[in-house]
Amino acid sequence: MTAAVPAVSVALPALPIPGLEATPERISVLWLLAAFVTTIALTRAATRYIRHQADRAPVGTAPRGPIRDILINGIHVHHQVWGIILILLVGFVQVAYRPVGVWADVTAAAFGAGAALTLDQFAMWLHLEDVYWSPEGRTSITALITTGAIAVAVLLGIDPLGLASTPTGLPWLRWALTAVIVVNLVSALVCLLKGKPWLSVVGVFVPGLAWAGALRLARPRSWWAARFYDPQGRRMRLARERQRRHQSRWDALLDLIGGPPSR
Repeated sequence: MTAAVPAVSVALPALPIPGLEATPERISVLWLLAAFVTTIALTRAATRYIRHQADRAPVGTAPRGPIRDILINGIHVHHQVWGIILILLVGFVQVAYRPVGVWADVTAAAFGAGAALTLDQFAMWLHLEDVYWSPEGRTSITALITTGAIAVAVLLGIDPLGLASTPTGLPWLRWALTAVIVVNLVSALVCLLKGKPWLSVVGVFVPGLAWAGALRLARPRSWWAARFYDPQGRRMRLARERQRRHQSRWDALLDLIGGPPSR
């Protein structure tokens, strides 16, 4: 005969956002988001410092100091490599050990840090060349903002597919919820066809964004514009003008966060 083991209840810390229930899953997402944002801030501060030191160094000499590029056998190891290794390690731990409690929060934070390191060089593995400080490198900041927005949506409890909030009664309410989900997914697809991939991804989690993006003009080079806009027509002209205005403002925001491209 074995003695019964008393159940141990662990009090969860209160979330810094009023009105949100502190569930174990939400606490882990909060740790993930905190590590993600912190890693982005530290990484961008370090890379901007390294670039500043490189610009000041005499031609043909490498910058010195504790913060500099990591070279192994003469090969510049970019920080996305450490991010990928960290993500793979977290995935192995999750599959092999299924951590709970504090260790679940630790792995969540590690995953957030690894994701930040990897996505900070998203443009490099998209273009397969070092475009970190080129105009194409702004895509990395867009990827970071998109991922952060999705993490915030999950933290707030937004359920894009209605899997956790589908009502058990009231058939009409279930049908209404299903209709909203279908319209949102269709709107996200339209956003993608209109040349707005980042808005499409975030729109899956934030329905209003997908609907607004689907109703507005397409990007001039998108699949939608090529098939439904007259190249010399009014809608194409408006799309080009709007693209120039939007891109200018968006690039200014990205440069403020990640640093402007090298001249």
